[in-house]
Amino acid sequence: MAKKAPAAKPASKSEVYANIATATGLTKKQVSSVFDALTAEIGKALGKKGSGVFQIPGLAKINRKDIPAKPAQKNVLNRFTGVVGDVPAKPARKSVKVRPLKGLKSMV
Repeated sequence: MAKKAPAAKPASKSEVYANIATATGLTKKQVSSVFDALTAEIGKALGKKGSGVFQIPGLAKINRKDIPAKPAQKNVLNRFTGVVGDVPAKPARKSVKVRPLKGLKSMV
């Protein structure tokens, strides 16, 4: 078998800030404050009082999905092992889904 080349290491947070700062002419501190503001906006949109959807134009759409509670079940057959058992209840929870948009898909 042929050996695979080692994958490139992902950029660290400070490297990302530095790259964006050089590309835009802003300081690293200003870039950091932009990311903090973006994080706050995403938090507001996905929070309890928000719409549940946040879109980063051209890149991704972030959705909050409310998953309802599931009741406990008794005497359920596990199709893989053939054993009959009980399934515990699951509480309601929230999930976050990130869907890539066309702009992000075309980059890959």
